[in-house]
Amino acid sequence: MSRRCVITGMGVVSPLGSTVDSMWENAKNGVCGIDNITKFDATDFKVKVAGEVRDFDAEKYMTKKDIKRNDPFAVYAMGAAVQAMDDSGIDMEKEDASRVGVIFGSGVGGLGTMQQQVTRMNEKGASRVSPMFIPMTIGNMAAGNIAIRFGAKGINEDIVTACATATSSIGAAFRNIIHGYADVIITGGAEAGLCEIGIAGFTNLTALSTNPDPKDACKPFDKNRDGFVLGDGAGALVVEELEHALARNATIYGEIVGYGATSDAYHITLPEKTGAGAAKAMELAMEEAGIKPEQVSYINAHGTSTPANDSTETNAIKLAFGDAAKDVAISSTKSMTGHLLGAAGAVEAVMCVKALQDDILPPTINYKTPDEECDLDYIPNEARKVEKAEYALSNSLGFGGHNAVLCFKKWGEQNEIR
Repeated sequence: MSRRCVITGMGVVSPLGSTVDSMWENAKNGVCGIDNITKFDATDFKVKVAGEVRDFDAEKYMTKKDIKRNDPFAVYAMGAAVQAMDDSGIDMEKEDASRVGVIFGSGVGGLGTMQQQVTRMNEKGASRVSPMFIPMTIGNMAAGNIAIRFGAKGINEDIVTACATATSSIGAAFRNIIHGYADVIITGGAEAGLCEIGIAGFTNLTALSTNPDPKDACKPFDKNRDGFVLGDGAGALVVEELEHALARNATIYGEIVGYGATSDAYHITLPEKTGAGAAKAMELAMEEAGIKPEQVSYINAHGTSTPANDSTETNAIKLAFGDAAKDVAISSTKSMTGHLLGAAGAVEAVMCVKALQDDILPPTINYKTPDEECDLDYIPNEARKVEKAEYALSNSLGFGGHNAVLCFKKWGEQNEIR
């Protein structure tokens, strides 16, 4: 029997809640986690709203000293990873540490720290730059810290594919498990880009919504969408080889059965209009899973609420699914969380696993005005209870043309032999 990859632990830090249960409860109820910016004075900024992390107690996961010595993205990463490892029940004293790895990414790393320290240097001189500036800024510190925390001595990587980062990381973890390079991997993504330079940069790129109403600004697939809403947070999964998980009587939440990754090779920020690259990634994920489009119960779309992304992703789904596109249920949970950049795919992976577990598909909130270019089933405004959700796809599309898609399967006794 070929090796299989199952999910045995999950953790979340997000604008919708800083545990898996709180986030999922809010998602099922269509709660909007987007609100007015409070992390800095946004008076002189065109953008007034964001998806901030508001109920996270970092001291549950790190000492005060370690919190101070890390950028928030790495602190969020540790929070999600500790949750996931606690959830998994893995006892590292019983594991071969060389077979336990970490693949955990961040799209922009310590952006807030970089802003602070450059400002300090300009105002007070080079000698006043923090000696921790470099380790606080580089994106691989989330993965490094997690490995140090748990004594994981296997593969340790930080994958960066912009907004596809977490999905690429989980995909790489999946491949390492099924090809025999590791037995357990802690994987996901983290982001803390909510700072003045982050908002200013994305605003001037004309990527962000300038709608001042936090409960209406993010409306994926709606005709009146005008940009994405930036969010912070982290998501973590413990993925594990099936026999390894069964041998320790682990709770199994779901199975990863396919991964597809492609490039648009088109533009640094814009998606290729036909959606062919994203479509191919979906096709590859389904092909590896051994399923047909009609078997997919749910797609967690990239769905950023930008005019270009949502119409292009709709085209991609039509290309990949053919006649089945009109029947598949799709939603963008970014309508509730905002866009967590390099963390988005991990939080959305958790959404997919929970949707398959509970047979409840989370909604796309704020959907009011249909768009003729976005004419599929986007689960508008209210979650949908279904008889059985068997397979789910999670789409992530990043600046630079990175397309990454994961395929998840519901876990149950009938899945123990496939």
